[in-house]
Amino acid sequence: MSLFNALKIPSKFVRLKRHFGNKAFTLLDAGSGNKSATDFKTYFPNGTYHGIDLVKDYNYVDGDFDRMDAFYEMDLTKLDYDAIPDNHFDALLMAHIIEHLHNGDEVIKKLTPKLKSGAVIYVEYPGEKSTTLPSRKGTLNFYDDDTHVRVYSVPEISTVLEESGFEVIAGGTRRSWRNILMMPIKFVHNRIKYGYIMASVFWDWYGFAEFVWARKK
Repeated sequence: MSLFNALKIPSKFVRLKRHFGNKAFTLLDAGSGNKSATDFKTYFPNGTYHGIDLVKDYNYVDGDFDRMDAFYEMDLTKLDYDAIPDNHFDALLMAHIIEHLHNGDEVIKKLTPKLKSGAVIYVEYPGEKSTTLPSRKGTLNFYDDDTHVRVYSVPEISTVLEESGFEVIAGGTRRSWRNILMMPIKFVHNRIKYGYIMASVFWDWYGFAEFVWARKK
């Protein structure tokens, strides 16, 4: 990967890139909006992508669905995942999904059978600290987004995964020095492109998000 691409890779893909590199693997992405499929194929050209979303029109770009190997349109809170094959995936990604679900813990538990033995899972969400951060356009405080319904914690998510047969490898506040060092560049870029600085630029500086990274035994 070039230095330019390494600096641009979305934070949610960083641990997957470290783990798989350029190897072929199959990802189940719970929450496939925000041009996730297009980004995935950019950084994992040998990867296979299966996406899940509630609807097909949330911040997708041209070609997203063409780049998906499968798409499951479903309400995760219903806990009915029969359409998704069991023991099939090498990785499960749940980045900024569970905070929108009243039963995110149960969703994680019910999705774990979809993973093979040895597969990995990455869960990221706004932590408790986010409830005390200043409000900013684009969500810096948990309550800036009125679709957020529940605050989760590293111990809670870790326990769910351990009870589902996973070994927790890492967890805590997401702090990317890459993102922090790039903040001045992002300030200028955001001002030019959007007319304001997006709240997500400040996430790593303030410690907005928490994560859990685990492997299925």
